[in-house]
Amino acid sequence: MIYDPHGDYSRRMTSGHCLCGSVTFELTGDPIATAVCHCEHCQRQSGSAFSVNIIAHKSQLTLNGELRTYQERGENNDDVYVERRFCPTCGSSVISELMKRDGVIAIKAGLLDDKSIVKPGVEVWCVDRQPWVSLPGMAVSLDREG
Repeated sequence: MIYDPHGDYSRRMTSGHCLCGSVTFELTGDPIATAVCHCEHCQRQSGSAFSVNIIAHKSQLTLNGELRTYQERGENNDDVYVERRFCPTCGSSVISELMKRDGVIAIKAGLLDDKSIVKPGVEVWCVDRQPWVSLPGMAVSLDREG
């Protein structure tokens, strides 16, 4: 189910795919949250002002198809802290694995077959939020990742 701060868990998220359909996935169980990330890296990766992500545990995801990986390093070019995985055919961002979070992944919500069920309740890296972006109704807003 999608995290909904208003308590509506009547619809289930089950499947999605990349733009060309070479990568498909299914998510089972309840995700941890649905989050908007305003960080500069998500802005560049998405080509937009933010990224909308379904936060879940890696064990909840069944993925079919080949992915390429971009390893993102910390602000001081130290450890790899995010592995961004994407379809090598169409370039769609599929998942980001948060390397310091013990199996936690972020699945790109725009890939869901039924996007109408996405209701973000958390926004992070608000310190990088574009000044023209305002997202009402967020249950949690953090300047950085919590």
